[in-house]
Amino acid sequence: MLVVVDAVVQVRLIDHSTIRWTSAEHSATIRTVTDKADQQTSFPTSSKLVRFVELSSAAMSALLDGDLPAASDTAGVALTEYFMTDKARWLWQLRLDQMAADPRHARWMARQAVTGPEGVVIGHAGFHGPPDEAGMVEIGYAVAPDFRRQGYGRAILIELLRRAAAEPEVRTVRATISPDNVASLATIAGFGFVQVGEDWDEEEGLGLIFEVPANRNC
Repeated sequence: MLVVVDAVVQVRLIDHSTIRWTSAEHSATIRTVTDKADQQTSFPTSSKLVRFVELSSAAMSALLDGDLPAASDTAGVALTEYFMTDKARWLWQLRLDQMAADPRHARWMARQAVTGPEGVVIGHAGFHGPPDEAGMVEIGYAVAPDFRRQGYGRAILIELLRRAAAEPEVRTVRATISPDNVASLATIAGFGFVQVGEDWDEEEGLGLIFEVPANRNC
């Protein structure tokens, strides 16, 4: 189990676009990696500017080697020590193993979440893997400590949900969250997630399983 508020979306990065969404309550312009399928889906908005940048296998390997400058050069943005914590290194090794087992999994894996024209890295996000036989994907993301409680978690979640909705084979989006993770529970509130069960992990402990249809309008 990987607790939410932890790793994007497609390796097939199309381009960077500026899109404006509106709702009855608020509106915002979000610059993000997008494609035509994304533009056909309406989702809540965020006041934060967030976009995803590929975190390649070479960058993850450099992080595992403890070479932060090389990882940053490969990634094209300045990574921080947050990407080299024990938990982060465990995640990079897991993703590399998944990619080695099936390279097709790569497009579902890790991305850096960045903000602003300078591309400041505020965390990472993605799916645990491709959809299973029932069309379910599980999201995971993490926001670096300096950027928490500022709305970035919500912005990242919106992008993950939009990308899941843009994939025809995805029917359900899952999030597994520790009952003690108040921030993550608050982040998913209002997105239509419904608790469908529980999970126990030897390292993480109890996790509450939430799901939401991928093709719904939030």
